[in-house]
Amino acid sequence: MNHDNAIAQMKKGVLDMCILSLLNQKDAYPSDIIVKLRESELIIVEGTLYPLLSRLKNSGLLDYYWIESPFGPPRKYYKITEQGKSFLMQLLNSWNSFVQNVNQSINQS
Repeated sequence: MNHDNAIAQMKKGVLDMCILSLLNQKDAYPSDIIVKLRESELIIVEGTLYPLLSRLKNSGLLDYYWIESPFGPPRKYYKITEQGKSFLMQLLNSWNSFVQNVNQSINQS
């Protein structure tokens, strides 16, 4: 296993939580989600994002609505559902516990 692959796998494991967290703050257009993730150095491309958004929507964690655009076709904006908010809180609690356990494990030398 190489370093870059290990890092990519770690990032993939937290993308759902990051997307839900972003949408918990504000509804967003997919390109806005990509920009926010890139600002956090979680590089993601449309080919990765759209299947994730679809899966989260099909799971009832996200919904979407259309807004007319003065510059072209209507834009699809994603929003988190109540079920998504509840799931996000569970993920965040598990994440915080996981990070604490990992830190404890690697600091026991």
